[in-house]
Amino acid sequence: MKKILKAIAIVFLLCSFQCFAESSVENDTKITSFQYVKKLNSVFDFVQQNYVDEIDPRILYEGALKGMLDAIGDPYTLYLDPDYMRDLSDTTSGSFGGVGLSISKATESTPAKPAYVEVASPIEDTPGAKAGIQAGDMITAIDGLPTPSMTMNEVLSHLRGEVGAPVTVTILRGTNMKFDVTLVRALIEVPTVKYGMIEGTKIGYARLIQFTPDTATRLQDALDSFEKNGYKGLIIDLRDNPGGLITSAVDVADKFIDNGPIVSTKSRLLFENTQFTANKEKTTAKQGMPIVVLINRGAASASEIVSGALKDYHLAYLVGERTYGKGSVQQVIPLSNTDGIKITMARYYTPSDMNIDKIGIPPDLEIKNLKEFTEDEEKIYVDLIKSEIINKAAESKPNMTEADIALEAAAIAKKYPLNERLIRRLIRIQVQKTQPSVLYDLDYDLQLNEALKVIQSKDYSTMLKNTKTLRELQEEVDEAKTVDGNGLTASLK
Repeated sequence: MKKILKAIAIVFLLCSFQCFAESSVENDTKITSFQYVKKLNSVFDFVQQNYVDEIDPRILYEGALKGMLDAIGDPYTLYLDPDYMRDLSDTTSGSFGGVGLSISKATESTPAKPAYVEVASPIEDTPGAKAGIQAGDMITAIDGLPTPSMTMNEVLSHLRGEVGAPVTVTILRGTNMKFDVTLVRALIEVPTVKYGMIEGTKIGYARLIQFTPDTATRLQDALDSFEKNGYKGLIIDLRDNPGGLITSAVDVADKFIDNGPIVSTKSRLLFENTQFTANKEKTTAKQGMPIVVLINRGAASASEIVSGALKDYHLAYLVGERTYGKGSVQQVIPLSNTDGIKITMARYYTPSDMNIDKIGIPPDLEIKNLKEFTEDEEKIYVDLIKSEIINKAAESKPNMTEADIALEAAAIAKKYPLNERLIRRLIRIQVQKTQPSVLYDLDYDLQLNEALKVIQSKDYSTMLKNTKTLRELQEEVDEAKTVDGNGLTASLK
């Protein structure tokens, strides 16, 4: 009897496998969405009933959704498990527990290009920023666990945790600079705008840290303050701003643009095709005043909407480095009270009708705060970080003055021959771990110094007039491709 039952079971399994196989060889063009769903249901039921161990159906459900969305190959389209949904809600509401890093991660990992976690930007006044982690840094491991094999959900669950608990991340900076940084998790407050006058000038400085519902209001506070101080120039710092709400970016740009489109979204779905247009009544910034926007690799999404719009209208001169290149729009779709999906629904286009996704926005004047390290300098830098000599110096003198910092940097440079300006910066970061971050750092920040020169230049108007829109830059690239015929892939040079 047992043999008969066993034979029946084998026949049943073979028939089941045959059904799956028959379905799989059907002409794909003839398979409807319903048939695909039917297949998924069949496999779901079969695995649940026949796998050697009892399986929680939620595991299969979450795995199916993760796999489906990962297969698209879009790092911004993903399944949001209950923990991720809770974190997202905390983030948008204003505070959450973690290390303060805005990150991204490729969905596909290969030996040649491991899917490390990329730091899009550190959030100001958070453990990540105070530890000196930079936009473009790669996190190769978290508490010793390699990140290429992790999903984004797993990465977030490892980085976030109990306030006060430590987490160690392994950082890859540049080509070969690899070192560990231990961060102590904290309650992360989502900041918006910091501002003040540049000392000794009539130039207002506003750093937009993230685009939240309050950003435009806070920027207006800054503009009002600058007006009272008789400002004659403005620097808008969007560096390391990972973005946020598209409506917030529109409201910010509207303070400078009095007419025409600010940004457009385009999709195959008609209701996602929207044009956000400037309202003259909301334009409050002083017209005709020199404006410089600071950008870098950490400026993404909503930051690129603002910088792209101001560039296309010849309202601001861009200084720094090429932006991140995130020109897509996502929506969070709840699936229940606890989980959901985030999906790319549209792409956005600047006023000159350019989408900058995976391209970024180039500055009108490219300035790097530090030159590229040589191989020897990379080794020296890693040795300096691992020595903890800077940490010890800062701990021994927590109230270091700038004169103290300069003396300490000069002494360290004798043993670790690096740019003293960089060493002063590293010391300053450690000293400020127990203090609010300074508004600006003119000693280290070459980009900010150059922005000041641009604003104060007698040729500012001519320089601004000669800048090109993003569309004009792309047309130049396209023309060069046609002339050269060499298959160039670069864009917006």
